Amino acid sequence: MKQVKGFMQRIGLMFRTKRTEPLEFDFGKVVYIPIHSWFVFFKFKAEWILEDGTKETRIVKPFQENILPSKPFIKLIETPM
Repeated sequence: MKQVKGFMQRIGLMFRTKRTEPLEFDFGKVVYIPIHSWFVFFKFKAEWILEDGTKETRIVKPFQENILPSKPFIKLIETPM
């Protein structure tokens, strides 16, 4: 799993192939920001680590927008499928 920092947090899986290793986004604080799959040409699994320590998982299809978990989160893991 590759940890993503700085500018690369804004890019995520965009323009990558499905052979990319999973990406881990550690925000270091509780956030509630939407993700999107514009320019991601394959499905991926989004797994949010919520502020209460639980996990929420969703399968994201290409070119979706405003994808959010049910509660604020601390980490996000994107795994290509």
